[in-house]
Amino acid sequence: MHSQLVVLGGGPGGYAAAFLAADHGMDVTIVEAEQRLGGTCLLRGCIPSKALLHVARVVSECQEMDEWGVAFSQPKIEIDKLRERKEKVISTLSGGLSNLAKQRKVNVINARGTFVDSGKLKLEGSEHSELTFDHCIIATGSLPTKIPAFDIGSDRVMDSTGALELKDAPESMLVIGGGYIGLEMATVYASLGTSVSVVELTPGLLPGADRDLVRPLQKRLEKGILSEIHLETKVVSLAESGDKIDVRMEGPNGEFNRQFDRVLVSVGRRPNTTGLGLENTKVKVSERGFIEHDDQMRTADEKLLVIGDAAGEPMLAHKATHEGKVAAEALLGQPAAFDKMAIPAVVFTDPEIAWTGITEEEAKQQGRTVEVNRYPWLASGRALSLGRTEGLTKVIVDPDTDRVLGVGIVGTNAGDLISEATLAIEMGCTTRDIAETIHPHPTLSETIGNVAEVFLGTATEIYRPRRK
Repeated sequence: MHSQLVVLGGGPGGYAAAFLAADHGMDVTIVEAEQRLGGTCLLRGCIPSKALLHVARVVSECQEMDEWGVAFSQPKIEIDKLRERKEKVISTLSGGLSNLAKQRKVNVINARGTFVDSGKLKLEGSEHSELTFDHCIIATGSLPTKIPAFDIGSDRVMDSTGALELKDAPESMLVIGGGYIGLEMATVYASLGTSVSVVELTPGLLPGADRDLVRPLQKRLEKGILSEIHLETKVVSLAESGDKIDVRMEGPNGEFNRQFDRVLVSVGRRPNTTGLGLENTKVKVSERGFIEHDDQMRTADEKLLVIGDAAGEPMLAHKATHEGKVAAEALLGQPAAFDKMAIPAVVFTDPEIAWTGITEEEAKQQGRTVEVNRYPWLASGRALSLGRTEGLTKVIVDPDTDRVLGVGIVGTNAGDLISEATLAIEMGCTTRDIAETIHPHPTLSETIGNVAEVFLGTATEIYRPRRK
């Protein structure tokens, strides 16, 4: 078989690239090892986790209504139905992708592809043994990072994929890693009645995230969602003991032991670039496993391009989608380049955390002079009416030009609010541009306009002397 363009991987970046190229008349083939399109994001990542987080949020809201004089009985969790509903969401979306591929006449081969050379793939698991191509876009995504010491041969020790299978709601669980995946899954299992503890090697949860944004989340997690949070603590060993996992940990006060029904190992992800036969091509791979590329997603091999998690951080589905479109447009001869000024990131905990552009810490590391302003949601009528005033919106501004360089939000629906800020940064907006944009009242989106007014000294709900 031969195809003008082969996309190796059918995730958000892969199918976006394939569909756009096909829309412009290219002969396109997707090679995907899974039986369904969607990649990690759809099949065992973003989508199933957010479906379960929706359930967690509903359970939490019912509990919050006690303060309003509305009481609900304890929820009855039917794990089988919950799992079936999650799978229905996945199958619906994956089925939709399959139909879109057929409508666009994109050929889909379910096989594991490895490079024989720069113009040929070996196919395992397909009736076709080889596939040649003019160009190939590598969109192989990433995998959970594995710690050999934690691989004790027990299904009670899980990675994120295993946790999303939702085999049961154990009485107790330890989450190793206080990053976004670990905290999201901790939130899900806690809502199902599991006593969840988190252990994190660094001094704070969500390493790398803005401390102003993490603080309200950590306070809420400590207040009742999580049983224990162990910071600056490492897991020394895991051992199976009957139907429990013995965990030895070492923290600031020395070693201690705990027992859990299940352990989730969530210590990051690594690019899925090993075992692909890349050594048979001209591509260059970094020490961390990322494939080097230019702003058109072209690699050192003129026939190969790379997108998504295999191309480098941040490992985000929406970044992969845009890179996929850039790669397709580049092959079509269009003046495309991936040169985004801001890539938003969202942590779907409760409260959610979202940020875009430069962070306050990054500005310090770069030696940039910036002005930082904050708008507490205690001053937001909408937040008060929701009973969720722990939120905060902050803006990082260039004091010489008043241009918005970064925005961070912690609070309910932060992920749905961050897009306006991303657009503002891409458009080169100033704080006045945002402040003079009418935001509907009462909404949480007002806090973005309000934090711009704080910078200008024109905020209504917060007093700050006017800028001269």
